[in-house]
Amino acid sequence: MTTVPTATRAATPTSQALLAAFGLAAVVDLGSLLAGAELGHQLAKPLLMPLLAAYAVTRGAPKLLIAALLFGWGGDVFLLSDADGAFLVGMGSFAAGHVCYLVLFGRRRTSPLLGAGYAVALLATIVLLWPDLPAELRIPVAGYSLLLTAMAYRASALGLLAGLGGALFLLSDTLIATGVAEWPQLPAPDFWVMLTYIAAQYLLTAGVLSAMYGERRTTV
Repeated sequence: MTTVPTATRAATPTSQALLAAFGLAAVVDLGSLLAGAELGHQLAKPLLMPLLAAYAVTRGAPKLLIAALLFGWGGDVFLLSDADGAFLVGMGSFAAGHVCYLVLFGRRRTSPLLGAGYAVALLATIVLLWPDLPAELRIPVAGYSLLLTAMAYRASALGLLAGLGGALFLLSDTLIATGVAEWPQLPAPDFWVMLTYIAAQYLLTAGVLSAMYGERRTTV
């Protein structure tokens, strides 16, 4: 048994600058949503995931994490559009990202009790939303919700950071679904969607990096 460095790709000035740029883009995006400045949102949102992905690359992140973030970027871009079918394409891009996360998480142990809680939440959400969703979106939203809930549950296997990231991703997309179903919304609903989403992707990234470096401490 030999010991290797905790992180073979420690934080560098480049990675720190990219993370700071991601934080700045997040502040601009969220501030624009609160101020009703649509142009700021349109400009800042597409920068978020590429900057976070670039940061992850400089930290030696697995390719599946990079792919998940870039599929998230695809979803972000498509959801900015009002074109017919853009919502479904964006949801499909996010779904591909969740598949990447699921493969990345592997078969690590997770809590059966937490899994039961997520299953109840999934069933309740679908049952409650179903009557108010447009007919053509009911099956896609139900299928996507199943995949997203599985990702959120499996994320907990990597520890608290990733687990919180998965839960916030689920919350963010649930807020979107309630908007599609035309349920009453919080003030500035897009702000809350993006706040939970940005936090989710950052925490998932931090959780994966933390778990990866922890596993590198010892090798046979």
